[in-house]
Amino acid sequence: MKNKILIVEDHELTRFGLKTAFESCDFVETIFEAESAEKGIELAEKNEINLIIMDLGLPGMNGIEATRKIKALNKDIKIVILTSHNDDQEVLSSLKAGANAYCSKEINPKRLTQVVQSVLDGAAWFDPSIAHIVLEAATKVDNSEPVKPEKTYGLTSRETQILKLITEGYSNIEIANELFVSINTTKAHVASILQKLEVDDRLQAALKALKERLV
Repeated sequence: MKNKILIVEDHELTRFGLKTAFESCDFVETIFEAESAEKGIELAEKNEINLIIMDLGLPGMNGIEATRKIKALNKDIKIVILTSHNDDQEVLSSLKAGANAYCSKEINPKRLTQVVQSVLDGAAWFDPSIAHIVLEAATKVDNSEPVKPEKTYGLTSRETQILKLITEGYSNIEIANELFVSINTTKAHVASILQKLEVDDRLQAALKALKERLV
């Protein structure tokens, strides 16, 4: 499947480098560019964008707020955060805004294209340098909302197995290959898991699973 990708980055040289990295990818149909959050939102409204590579340090509206607004417009658009900062609050705010992946700007271009492809397939991805931040936030027990490990949400053993793979960052294709089932069967199980956990996406499902010790 060919995808439309939008690069939101205020530095022209960085935009050029990102565009060059994705021009040779066979899963990319069109690459849009925006130098500001406002322009990015405008392009997302007018075009059927599949994924956005979002810089956080944008002039004017920052990438976190832009992510929040774009997800409100269309929650199906995947958003990959690209930043040179690994501030705890920035990371968590990005994820709460709806980001599907968080990458350091130091990431290898080829690795970034692989991350984008996996996110398009449904995976969530965190740069190893911030993985501990996500894990600590996911497993932190809120005293006002005690963990209830006995609550299973009616998940079947197969769904629990798939949920564990989701928390480990597996995409739908990787889950299908791991469990020797079809991609359609995998998608059906994932949809059922999201419905039972009452969450909107795989990232929220993974965080809930870790926090409530479902896997």
